[in-house]
Amino acid sequence: MSSKIKSVRAIEILDSRGYPTIEAKIVLEEGNAIGICAVPSGASTGKLEACELRDNDPKRYLGKGVSKAVENVNKIIAEKLVGSEFKNFQEVDEILIKLDGTKNKSNLGANAILAVSLAFAKACANSKNQQFFEFLGDNQGNILPVPMMNIINGGKHADNPIDIQEFMIAPIRATSIKDAIRMGAEVFHHLKNLLKKNFHNTNVGDEGGFAPQLKSSAQALDFIAKAVEQAGYKLGSDFMLALDCASSEFYKNNFYEISAENKKLNSSELVKYYEELVNSYPIFSIEDGCAEDDHLGWQELTAKLGKKIQLVGDDLFVTNPDILKQGIAKNMANAVLIKVNQIGTLSETLETINIAKKANYNNIISHRSAETEDATIAHIAVATNSMQIKTGSLCRSDRTAKYNELIRIEERLGSMAKYAGKMILKNI
Repeated sequence: MSSKIKSVRAIEILDSRGYPTIEAKIVLEEGNAIGICAVPSGASTGKLEACELRDNDPKRYLGKGVSKAVENVNKIIAEKLVGSEFKNFQEVDEILIKLDGTKNKSNLGANAILAVSLAFAKACANSKNQQFFEFLGDNQGNILPVPMMNIINGGKHADNPIDIQEFMIAPIRATSIKDAIRMGAEVFHHLKNLLKKNFHNTNVGDEGGFAPQLKSSAQALDFIAKAVEQAGYKLGSDFMLALDCASSEFYKNNFYEISAENKKLNSSELVKYYEELVNSYPIFSIEDGCAEDDHLGWQELTAKLGKKIQLVGDDLFVTNPDILKQGIAKNMANAVLIKVNQIGTLSETLETINIAKKANYNNIISHRSAETEDATIAHIAVATNSMQIKTGSLCRSDRTAKYNELIRIEERLGSMAKYAGKMILKNI
């Protein structure tokens, strides 16, 4: 059944960092079905990500405005799409890619293209009276993902000396997503009390995690371990730990400078640093353990730890199907982080997920550090049975919107819903 587009309209709204982003609204002729999507933005970004088009006008939003991207939707894209009929969202995505005409979507902007891509797909779902996860997964999606909850922020996500960007907990032993979120929230609040008692500030970073002035990764992990214990849970069975190192951010002149710990390490020494952490704490996942350009480091890291834990490529793969294929061929990592705005269309995002699955690479659906109340990624995670999701900490409505949507999806699925906790460790 084809869908005819009645209208395409974009506006400039604010993201969770107070900077503009783009939101698109598409209305279909059939039943006036509506699809709306707001696009996120990253701070720690890979060099090969699709282009996020900004105005660079210092007189508006310190140069961060997206009025050019909005205009591209309202004039160029709308003129191409309005009044036309499409069989599926893949057709629309193909037109958007050709209309842009560049490899990295720098002409129209990946933010403009993605807003339209997702808004059209969501409108199609609404025209069929389906939830987006039902439409996208053809009613085959029923696995609720394990949330990787970022409860201590460092790196570019916080104003503190910690170099590693995210310290996360994963409630493996929960029985449902509702149960997992409750468990995570309890640990989060116990961590807040612990930090207060030890005279650390409890301000939060971009993704809702605490940003205390800690001196080392081990100190951050020790605080989390105590919080898990005080919440009445056991680390290593109820909860596992995960890191997002974002190591490209502290990779300088072929060395990794972990300044908070006064360490300057080459790739082999960094791998040993991770091995020590994995041997000391129940860490099941390390994201961006090496810099995106350090392919030899990635290969060594994968050879040493790839059979023990999950090694996630974010900046390394940037949700790009061609780049992921190259990484798989070079034996780099064993999992891929999926961020829709890194590639710019829903179709290419799904292609990347499918490539990873065929290669037995795990998929983690992810937010960005600048988010909105849009909860599309919760639906993508369930629709694709990806089993893991990153959407930040247990506060800030831009993060909890995704958790709350997962609870709603679980409620809708009823007895069909399965929580991925028991499945995760089997796949590592």
